[in-house]
Amino acid sequence: MAALIAENFRFLSLFFKSKDVMIFNGLVALGTVGSEELFSVVAFHCPCSPARNYIYGLAAIGVPALALFLIGVIWNNHTWNLVAECHKRGVKNFSAAATFLLFGSIMGRAAVAPVTWSVISLLRGEAYICALSEFVKPSSLDKFPPEYGAEVLARFPCRDVPANLTKFRDEVTRRLRYESQLFGWLLIGIVAVLVFLTKCLKHCCSPLSYRQEAYWAQYPSNEDKLSRRTAEVHSRILAAKNVKHFFGFVALDKEEKELVQEFPVEGVQPSPQWNAITGVYIYRENKGFPLYSRLHKWAKGVEGNGPTPEGHELLFLAS
Repeated sequence: MAALIAENFRFLSLFFKSKDVMIFNGLVALGTVGSEELFSVVAFHCPCSPARNYIYGLAAIGVPALALFLIGVIWNNHTWNLVAECHKRGVKNFSAAATFLLFGSIMGRAAVAPVTWSVISLLRGEAYICALSEFVKPSSLDKFPPEYGAEVLARFPCRDVPANLTKFRDEVTRRLRYESQLFGWLLIGIVAVLVFLTKCLKHCCSPLSYRQEAYWAQYPSNEDKLSRRTAEVHSRILAAKNVKHFFGFVALDKEEKELVQEFPVEGVQPSPQWNAITGVYIYRENKGFPLYSRLHKWAKGVEGNGPTPEGHELLFLAS
């Protein structure tokens, strides 16, 4: 059981695999902070009406966070690798724990922006005050006039209250802002602890040495950059060849002519090859030699998805 748990926890390396990921997450967080500030200044206007405040306040926090979360899932390459994996090969090669951790890593990356949005919203307090002002019990306010109820409390965020209630409005606002900021700081603390534990588990459960792990962190990024650049050139040359075949000539600029002459393209890769290099990748070793990606595995001619007598498989997910 301990071996199985350690094996599956190696999937936790996905979230903290490279420095590029950390830089990207930082930029996402900064962008979210700026967006939240702009939203609060330009778009947030509490209706100050019973039953509407609560819905509007929660929507101001939750709806943008949900939208940012979905955008994060969509932009994550692992999402589409997982979709391709399920479509082409299924998840039969993953245990339930490994599948859960894979989804968790995708969700963790996607949660950076919505968590940042929620934290900033709570620290500012406007949405929280708007949502909960009408639910403050008048009996908790010393000498609060009994003739006033939820309707006047709902107007507290807009400062549209009788003069004799000004001190009560200040007290309610101060109380709710305290609660909102407390929840914000607690959320920051919880996220920090989770990040720390995840990073500790990643380093403790990693089957690779520090230097090999650092090398592997660079390899997928370089492979992806070179693949994208090569695919762009390959598709341009193939398009030029097909256009020339149709029209009898092709109008190329000097750079494109040099590309066509330097890199002759005879055809396209068949679909089985595209399928072989697409999908979720689990770190594998073949006869003691590491295979750092699906493309690397395909180039070495290693067949199959599971462990074989000639190869050794380690459940360690690439970023």
